[in-house]
This record gives sequence, C-alpha cells and structure tokens, in this order.
Amino acid sequence: MIALLTNPIMVAVIVMLVLCFVKVNVVFSLIISSLIGGLLSGMSVSDTMGLFTEGMAGNGEAALSYVLLGAVAVTIERCGLTTKLSGKMGGIIKGSKMKLLAILIFMSFLSQTFIPIHIAFMPMIIPAMLVLMNQMKLDRRLASCALAFGLKGTWVTFPIGFGLIFHTIVSQNMTKFGMPIAVMDVWHYTWFLGLSTIVGFIAAYFLYRKPREYVMEGIGGVPEEIVAEDANAPGEKTLMKTQWATMISVILIVVVQLVFDSMILGALAGLLLFLLLGVVKMKDMGDVVNQGIGIMGFMAFVMLTAAGFSNVLSSSGQIDALVQSTISVVGTNKLVIAIVLILVGLVLTIGTGSSFGTVPILAALYVPFAQVIGFSVGATVILIVGAATMGEAGSPASDSTLGPTAGLNADGQHDHIQDSCIPQIITLVSSALVFGIVGAMIF
Repeated sequence: MIALLTNPIMVAVIVMLVLCFVKVNVVFSLIISSLIGGLLSGMSVSDTMGLFTEGMAGNGEAALSYVLLGAVAVTIERCGLTTKLSGKMGGIIKGSKMKLLAILIFMSFLSQTFIPIHIAFMPMIIPAMLVLMNQMKLDRRLASCALAFGLKGTWVTFPIGFGLIFHTIVSQNMTKFGMPIAVMDVWHYTWFLGLSTIVGFIAAYFLYRKPREYVMEGIGGVPEEIVAEDANAPGEKTLMKTQWATMISVILIVVVQLVFDSMILGALAGLLLFLLLGVVKMKDMGDVVNQGIGIMGFMAFVMLTAAGFSNVLSSSGQIDALVQSTISVVGTNKLVIAIVLILVGLVLTIGTGSSFGTVPILAALYVPFAQVIGFSVGATVILIVGAATMGEAGSPASDSTLGPTAGLNADGQHDHIQDSCIPQIITLVSSALVFGIVGAMIF
C-alpha cells in the first residue's frame, strides 16, 4: 500500500486533484503536478518541462478545432439565427413539458453535431425560455439533466462535430500508449455508454417531474409580462439572407468534416463560406476569432496541458511500478480492477472539469493496466470514456454543468451545485458508473 501511495504518478495525480478542489486554476494545477511527478521520478526541471511541452502537441488538433468552432459559434450568434429560433419556441411548446424537454435535448444534440456551437447556445436561448418553464412549473433540475443528456449522449455516441473530436482524442491516445484503435471504431463501443445517458435522463424525469414553483420576476429586471409576450411571439416567418447563408455554411461544415475526417477543415470551410456569402465581413473576422477564443480558449488550454501532463507521466518510467503496486493491493480480479479504475477516472475528471482534456491522462494510466490484466480494446474504451463521461457530469467546472447553469440561472433562481451538479451526479453519473463497469465486463 505504501509503495502505491508514494508512487510518483499517484502523488502527481493526488496533488492535481487537491489543487483543483481548492480552486487553483486547472491549467496551473496540471503544470505544477507535472513538475512534481517529474522531479519525484528523478527527472530534472528542464527535462520535465521539455516532456510537458512536447506532449502538448498531442492535443493540438483538438485545441485548434475548439477555437475554430468558437468562431463559428460567434458568427451564428451574430446573424440572429439563434434568436429567430428561440422566438418560435413558445408557439411550438404550447404548455407541454415533454415538448419543452424534447426541444432542450434536440438543441443540445444540434450544438454538438450539425450546428457545432457547443454550450454557447445556452446563455443565448435558455433565458428566453425561463418564463415558459415557470408557467409550466418545470423543475429546472430536470431541465439541467435534459441539457446535459443532449450534450453528453451526443458526443459519447456519434463521431460527428464535437463527437469526432472526442473520438479522435480517445483513438490517438490509446494508440499512443500501445492499444491501437481507429477513430471510426470508437463508437462501436461507446454506443453502450450512450444508453447510460438515456437511462440517466429517464431517472431524472421520474425524480424531478413534480411541479416546482419559481418566483415570477422576469429575466434581468425585465417585467414578467413583457418577457412572456416576447417568448410566445411567433416572430418573422421568413429567414433573412444571412440566416439562410448561415444554414448553408453549417451544412458545409458537417459535409467537409465527414468527408475529410477533420473538424479543423470543416470549421475552416464554414468560416470561409461565411465570408463569401456575406454573413461576416472581412474586417470583422479578427473580432469573431477573438470572441471564439474567449468562448473555447480555456477548454483548448486544458486539453493542451492535460496532454503535456500525461506525457510526463508516461515518460516517467513509473507506470509499470504503479500497475504492479495496484495489483498487489487489489489483486487481478477484472471486476475489482474495473471498479477501481473507473472511480479513479471519475475523481480525475471531476478535478480537471474536462472529459476531453482528461482522456490523455486516463489513457496513460488505463492502457498499461488493461494490457496486464487482459482487458480488450473495447473494454478499455468503455473504461476511459465511462470515467470521462461520469466526471464531466459531476464536476462543478465542466461544460455539462456550467452551460445549463449559465442559462437556467439568468433570473438567479438556479443554484449551480444544488440544481445542476448534484442532480446530474444522482442520475447521469450513477447510470454511467453501472454501464461502465458492465461494459468493461462484456466487451
């Protein structure tokens, strides 16, 4: 047990978690933990930072994809397409909670795939729907779980948009650490975890389906009656030229991405078409990119530094010792190992707040275990993605919790921890835990 707890990799991971939980910036936490792990492994400071910098290149493609998609999100917002869509919501919903939940899930699905704006739509559209939720007495904890379900279930299951980025990260890092798998083979296993998000949402529906009262104060100081009238207004029936052009550009993004298997090329093609069709002017493109970096830049840096951290761990020469120390403590029972690995991964992802950024760390730890214990490629995918999925839902610093809170708390009546994090832990995390362990046993 002492050998396990004093292993440089274990110490580095624990330090990273502690720093994250005391609210030290994730990027700084990863850099500090990398230094500690490298020094305890006998490396010099310069060698450690050299490995860290070298490893950052491993997530360069994903980070650039995030920044470009941030620019796409800004352009879509500027053309007014999201406002146009939100203006039509009231007429479609007509007092039905199920329709409202379906719309939330569908918007989340689109934000990860065909309109790749990620969580940017939540603070743009959700506040306009709060009055409708209040009128229907919809428990916003259920709305938070619906949004998280739409986000996570999509990129876990489908290799489109952000799903392609995630599956690429999984493929590249598993291959890097000795367990090759093609990008388009990842979904052959992750669909099982996609089922866990469905089960989690169903559980959330039954837990939070009862009416919940909210104070009818309006949004941002605007009287309730005015917001309600605007939310239920049918809006213009026709789309403007720039909005049609935006829709065409979005289609091009998806087509190019699928044809060339590259989110970077897809986003770049979309931005170029935005320019050609006049959706955004050349003089404004710099501002668009800067705002895109503002939206997605932090997550991009988390991905880069996480890849650097994992490279330091994998180059430390301590992974084999960690594997053997763990086996000496818990044995070689696959079920026990699966439970331990997925719980460790859960804590790791909660600490970093990024499932995408934590995959390189998980792969560095999990693949050696999988090879020694005898887990298949599919089982290892399940363990890595399952741990990342759980941590994403439970972390106070993740997109899956921050995004819903950004929209649902526009009137100050949705607590981030009590109404976003805890409900998602109870439902989505619990179901992912069960499906992750079962999946590791059957694949």
